[in-house]
Amino acid sequence: MSFSRREFMQVLAVASAGGMALDHADVLAATPGAGERLYDVPKFGNVSFLHFTDCHAQLKPIYFREPSVNLGLSEALGRPPHLVGEKLLKHFNIQPGTAQAHAFSYLNFEKAAKTYGKIGGFSHLATLVKQMKASRPHALLLDGGDTWQGSATSLWTNAQDMVDACKLLGVNIMTPHWEFTFGAKRVQEIVENDFKGKIDFLAQNVTTADFGDQVFAPYVIKEMNGVPVAIIGQAFPYTPIANPRYMVPDWTFGIQDENMQKMVDEARGKGAQVVVVLSHNGMDVDIKMASRVRGIDAVLGGHTHDGMPAPVIVKNPGGQTLVTNAGSNSKFLGVLDFDVRGGKVQDFRYKLMPVFSNLLPADKEMEALITKVRAPYEAKLNEKLAISEGALYRRGNFNGSWDQVICDALMEVKGADAAFSPGVRWGTSLLPGDTITYELMMDQMAVTYPATTLNEFTGAQVKEIMEDVADNIFNPDPYYQQGGDMVRVGGFQYTCAPTAPMGQRIQNLTLKGKPVEADKKYKVAGWASVQEGVQGEPIWDVVAGYLRNKKVVKQVKINQPKLVGVDGNPGIA
Repeated sequence: MSFSRREFMQVLAVASAGGMALDHADVLAATPGAGERLYDVPKFGNVSFLHFTDCHAQLKPIYFREPSVNLGLSEALGRPPHLVGEKLLKHFNIQPGTAQAHAFSYLNFEKAAKTYGKIGGFSHLATLVKQMKASRPHALLLDGGDTWQGSATSLWTNAQDMVDACKLLGVNIMTPHWEFTFGAKRVQEIVENDFKGKIDFLAQNVTTADFGDQVFAPYVIKEMNGVPVAIIGQAFPYTPIANPRYMVPDWTFGIQDENMQKMVDEARGKGAQVVVVLSHNGMDVDIKMASRVRGIDAVLGGHTHDGMPAPVIVKNPGGQTLVTNAGSNSKFLGVLDFDVRGGKVQDFRYKLMPVFSNLLPADKEMEALITKVRAPYEAKLNEKLAISEGALYRRGNFNGSWDQVICDALMEVKGADAAFSPGVRWGTSLLPGDTITYELMMDQMAVTYPATTLNEFTGAQVKEIMEDVADNIFNPDPYYQQGGDMVRVGGFQYTCAPTAPMGQRIQNLTLKGKPVEADKKYKVAGWASVQEGVQGEPIWDVVAGYLRNKKVVKQVKINQPKLVGVDGNPGIA
């Protein structure tokens, strides 16, 4: 194996950023150069799309640990995205111990993160976008949503920092999800003022509740190298269930396969030779939708945060559809090239590139914007709350260590027997010994409905709540999976049987070693209720006070359920 002097210097920079002393073997193992060529994507075809999704308002480079539990059941068993660790690397033929192995899997997370440094950041993403557009000036940049939510600065600027950053990045087309949690009025204000003439905001499945009129444009037709290309938007279909209904009271959502087929046929009827769906369904839903709707060439998907190195090819009555998902946290940029001849797609190339901030220089214009929007908040963002002895992360079907800290804080501060924390996938990671700043804490809880609660639930109610969430995740039909992962649980311990029938997945529910009694009442703390009018101290005040008091967060004991019936499932480490 050989590599150029430039690649050698790159890897030395990466290694030194991690504080490593490298010998020759270490350099070879860490080189993201000759063996990987991370950003070498030769020009192909005549129609191109650049795609990122679920950046969750992360403008600066971060650490992010991929999941070690991503269970696939029924038809999804053993199918991407439900592969983790070695099984994922083997399926996609990724060499262990490489930069790509770190980007796509949780393996050796702490050591690899120190070696390769932080990922993402809009200034580094901007550099990569410009690199790709240099060879593809016709390419469209597609934003799959969950862009305006997930950071303190986005919350405090009412999403304006992300709106401005996306305009500067050169986003052409967007579809939404968490954007709706800023409220219908704010969304329409941005679409009608900031985006007008610049970014197409598409959602074929969002209509008015009274007359069923389209709220946003369902699709747009663009031309690339003389080829008419249609992009159809698919917003997250369960927004009023997974998030507060009162924030979008006059709009209806849903998957809307029949209308999707109508939009595809309409676009084809207007001459579109390529049809791409920009989706926020989640990958399993996209795969099912692609099997039912004819005439879609590709689904560029989001919501489930799955970094997929290659598309899943789905057969349907009209031929086949490529289904992809481009990860999260500004961590990846996907490139899809089509060779279109004779009025249809003849061939394609796809690559999902990890955005390593040490290997991509910061774009100066984007960096200046980020510095400017952060300036009024830097003192608050940089407040040191505590030191974490272990890695903190949130990603996977069940509790992560960050989730556990939140649950522990809720129980201690609220005087609760137990705690529930939402099973959201967003939230950045920390390495052992890192300082938990106010900003890094806010990465876990920056929502527009942050009130904490303390309720008395009977044991029967606790089980009912947990069963309902479990069915949302493990229902064998992806069209009944309404977003997120299992509710994060503090205090209560339990066995989970994902393959059991509805109502029988939560078993052996205990508290401090004693069985939870159906008619006994328990104090349960929580936050981010989707009900209107909920009052309570914001979650960030609860957790910040807890961390300031602790000063050092010891190694967190994660409250994981005992899993049964999933032996051999490649979606669990």
